[in-house]
Amino acid sequence: MQDSVEIVLVGYSGHGYVVYDAALLSENKIVAYCDVSEAVRNPFDLNYLGSERNDSFDWHSDRLFALGIGDNNLRVRIGEFILSKNKELVTIVHPKSTVSSFCSMGKGVFVNAGAIVNAFSTIGDMCIINSGAIVEHECVLEKGVHIAPGAVLAGNVNVGQQTFIGANAVVRQGIKIGKNCIIGAGSVVVKDIADNSIVYGNPAS
Repeated sequence: MQDSVEIVLVGYSGHGYVVYDAALLSENKIVAYCDVSEAVRNPFDLNYLGSERNDSFDWHSDRLFALGIGDNNLRVRIGEFILSKNKELVTIVHPKSTVSSFCSMGKGVFVNAGAIVNAFSTIGDMCIINSGAIVEHECVLEKGVHIAPGAVLAGNVNVGQQTFIGANAVVRQGIKIGKNCIIGAGSVVVKDIADNSIVYGNPAS
């Protein structure tokens, strides 16, 4: 990446603050943000560019974009909109995470501090691997999956697109979880989960 290229943060609140911090530590400089309205708080003194949805938004400059949106569905919707403008989504990996050189990672991914992604895992576009989460060997995360802080996916777990795995949840090896699911915080998943399911508990059901 050239030093002269601006990175624009899309979404500037709680999750966006974490993304900014990780980007700064990994020497990716975010200099501006876009959002539906100008933020009341601007802790990093970023320039406000307006909403990316406005007709007047400048898509002609040589900018890259980083997603600061935690919500799975909104994150994917906005990410796909940016890609439709032929703009690049930057992947941000916190320098205090551990990511195998033998894993595959898509566009617009965020990996936070303490997270571990092990060998031959596939991380789809716009996924979040949050603080201290573990994605073991040969897992497959489809587009827009969010693995919350402290969650653990054992080996060969498959997670469908835009599914949310709650904080400190544990998923047994070889499990398949469908798309658009919510796995409650602290749950233990020991069987496959169908699309569009909400499960919680130990065992999760």
